[in-house]
Amino acid sequence: MNLNMKFPFAFWATRFLPVALAVLFCNRLSLAAERPNVVFAFADDWGRYASVYSQLTPGGPSDLVSTPNFDRVAREGALFTQAYINAPSCTPCRSSLLSGQYFWRTGMGAILQGATWDDKIPSYPLILETAGYKIGHTYKVWSPGSPADQPHGGQRTSYNRAGRKFNAFSQNVTKADNKDEAKKELYEEVRQNFRDFLSEVSNDQPFCYWLGPTNCHRKWIKGSGKDLWGLDPDKLQGKLPKFLPDTPEVREDFCDYLGEVQAFDHAVGVLIEELERIGALDNTILVVSGDHGVPGMPRGKCNLYDLGTRVSLAIRWPKSAAKGVVIDDFVGLPDLAPTFVDAAGLTPPNVMTGRSLVPLLMAGKSGIVDAARDHVVIGRERHVAGARKDYLPYPQRAIRTNQYLYIRNFKPERWPMGEAPGMGKNEGEWPSFEDLQENTFSAFGDLDASPTKAYMLTHRDSEQMRSLIDLTFGLRPEEELYDVLADPDHLHNLAGQPQLADVQTALSAKLMHILADSGDPRVLGDGTAYDKPPFSGPVN
Repeated sequence: MNLNMKFPFAFWATRFLPVALAVLFCNRLSLAAERPNVVFAFADDWGRYASVYSQLTPGGPSDLVSTPNFDRVAREGALFTQAYINAPSCTPCRSSLLSGQYFWRTGMGAILQGATWDDKIPSYPLILETAGYKIGHTYKVWSPGSPADQPHGGQRTSYNRAGRKFNAFSQNVTKADNKDEAKKELYEEVRQNFRDFLSEVSNDQPFCYWLGPTNCHRKWIKGSGKDLWGLDPDKLQGKLPKFLPDTPEVREDFCDYLGEVQAFDHAVGVLIEELERIGALDNTILVVSGDHGVPGMPRGKCNLYDLGTRVSLAIRWPKSAAKGVVIDDFVGLPDLAPTFVDAAGLTPPNVMTGRSLVPLLMAGKSGIVDAARDHVVIGRERHVAGARKDYLPYPQRAIRTNQYLYIRNFKPERWPMGEAPGMGKNEGEWPSFEDLQENTFSAFGDLDASPTKAYMLTHRDSEQMRSLIDLTFGLRPEEELYDVLADPDHLHNLAGQPQLADVQTALSAKLMHILADSGDPRVLGDGTAYDKPPFSGPVN
């Protein structure tokens, strides 16, 4: 038999593939000057706090913060009001974002401590690099995990020669004699790191750059919001979520966090200035967002409530029609990977479960642009390895729509924030205020150490605090259902209410179908894959 007939692909490939590749290469060269640069500013632990959001929905913590550079990106591009992460934990969130897939499709990238990156998984930076882009990153991309930042090229594409002090912004500025000069030095660090990257970009070569400072991550200096930024904690009175004690201690803690948000916003301003300096701003798709909600605040980071999963997102791309639009479609951060690939004129890999946002940007419309984008699916597995006995995760999945948040807690007998004396652990001595404020692992290891955590847990026996402790640290039922329009703080679980039985059944069925269809190990087989090694167990 003629082998060319038996293997027709080989026959045609040997004759036409070289020609096709040559044409593709020429097309890439001709498109080099047209393809947009990709610049992504991604803040560790930054939720949905920006002054532009306060203009849309006043009455919350955003009333206090000032983010002129984020606001400019939104004003000159698109502001997203319903943007969510896929997992409220650093590594799995970033695994999903870089791969454009649900976090549970990223193998050992689905957990935090003990995560490893699978090089067989496509990531958008490496896809763009293969297509001719110069790629680089500063500060944090993908970690904790091994090898660090691997989906963005690892250390070979790292640009940190000017330093990493910006990551400890309030620490470095507070100890300086001249605080204004100290701030400027840190902004210059951001600038020089970016310039080092730009200096290695060839003429007419498109570039892909990631700025990932960690200053919004714990720990920042107590009182720094007022001392460094002039923010008044008392102006947060009545503006915090109802499940947080509205006390001076908690208000100050949240205020300090907002100060770190303002520092990050200044770094965004540095990127804009540098893009303007080299004449590249108008051929750049500039995206600004954060990887999940506020750390050290109950129901924030590591939770599927809005405080943990809803984030800021603005995209400026002058070549799109989006200019000053406010988009209410539900989008997930895994949608960014196919967006960047699509904007570069490439076809996103079929394995990406995210959907490109390019059609939304090109529509140039505010409000609901694509009615099919009416929900997001989120979840979590293991965060801190030793938060619970036997290094077990707290498995959750959820579906968020415009009116409802439905959560499935697969192991309701486990403690969601980890264990503490009398709450998952044998009775014992409670950690001190200092331990709870400084040492995340002293109790409830899935909640970062903070003044808020310390205040709540050292007042746990008071009548006022007891119900808040149960709500934020206690065991949770297998199913939770919240009407987020009537109950934005998710205080009243409506699961099991007869009048909402149809809603609960429909959301549960839709969620489970999406999980099964996308290959989530938590719902396949006996559903215990994440409870066994290599996903569980001690971290070396």
